Amino acid sequence: MAGETTITMVGNVVNDPELRFTPSGAAVANFRVASTPRHFDKQANEWKDGDPLFLGVSAWRQLGENVAESIQKGARVVIVGRLQQRQYEDREGNKRSSYEITAEEVAPSLRNATAAVTKTTGRGAQQGTQGGWNAPQPPQNNGYGPNQPQGDPWATQGGYSDEPPF
Repeated sequence: MAGETTITMVGNVVNDPELRFTPSGAAVANFRVASTPRHFDKQANEWKDGDPLFLGVSAWRQLGENVAESIQKGARVVIVGRLQQRQYEDREGNKRSSYEITAEEVAPSLRNATAAVTKTTGRGAQQGTQGGWNAPQPPQNNGYGPNQPQGDPWATQGGYSDEPPF
């Protein structure tokens, strides 16, 4: 939507994601992430931590279920989503604000870790069909990768058959 603030955050998960379901059955995983800036102090010849930023994250539907199965406290993650501010009154009647990211993407950071990825197939996964990044896939001609039509300028780029070239 227009006018929303999109944010990318890299940080460490502070608590295990809590998976809940709305009365209509939609899944939502909630967790918090801390991001601490670092800078090098030349005089002391050492790295120093700045003030950490803590933000709540909510991941909805299939993303929320995948997050709850894959992410845990202490994991370094990359989150892309919409930054939202909520205003409320505390018990003493003081006006407060909180900030939260509604996640569009959540991924483990591979800076200091490795990950094995298993692709879900959406509704098919709930019906028991098998799928995955390593599962054999039938050839596709979706305009990307080696199965592209002749004369396509992307054909020489050597992309994957199931991913756009960007």
